[in-house]
Amino acid sequence: MAILKYPFWVLYRIWFYVLVALPIIVLFPILLLSISRDKWYPHFFKLARFWARFILVGMGFNYKVMKEETPDPKKSYMFIANHTSMTDIMLMLVSVKNPFVFVGKKELAKIPLFGYFYKRTCILVDRSSARSRQAVFIRAQRRLKQGLSICIFPEGGVPEEDVILDDFKDGAFRLAINHQIPVVPMTFYDNKKRFSYTFFSGGPGRMRSKIHKFLPTKGLEIKDTKSLNEEARAVILEALKISL
Repeated sequence: MAILKYPFWVLYRIWFYVLVALPIIVLFPILLLSISRDKWYPHFFKLARFWARFILVGMGFNYKVMKEETPDPKKSYMFIANHTSMTDIMLMLVSVKNPFVFVGKKELAKIPLFGYFYKRTCILVDRSSARSRQAVFIRAQRRLKQGLSICIFPEGGVPEEDVILDDFKDGAFRLAINHQIPVVPMTFYDNKKRFSYTFFSGGPGRMRSKIHKFLPTKGLEIKDTKSLNEEARAVILEALKISL
């Protein structure tokens, strides 16, 4: 019977990309207008949240957002989460109402349609280039001054299937300390099971995210980066272990 799942998984993957592309095609003129000026980014963000919800519902994911603390819509934050799936972007968008900008790897800009808007709205980083990593700080500073928040998946990539949570890079925490904004740890419990990077896997079902209590950075200095990193990782790791 297991062999019957393979055609389903192939069609399920194709259906995902159909759902990704369809709203972008339909809303293309409006999306273009919304990114034509920086001050209109919050309008683009609302459209992005609709796009994300459309995909998650269309894939049969019954998503639920749990909150230990709720972000203030008038403040900026550093949102971080574990990274296991292409659906992490969508779940982050539906979980957080505060307009934020992703910091992500430049390779995603090559994806047709999605990549066009990705490279024009996100802060792209080439992790192999020190100059690129430095440019991230400059662009993030400009976005924070506009009243936006930042979102980073601090593992720096998707870990191997058997790794619960990889080590965190310091960039997100250094940025948060530099700008004295709270770090918001978030746990995505089910994304690996629902739609991981393993092609023949996944399926409809529940998809939970949890916004944990914020980690303040007021008064912290750059020397405190590693301890903040470890504290945030410990929060997410503990949540993942409990759910196993």
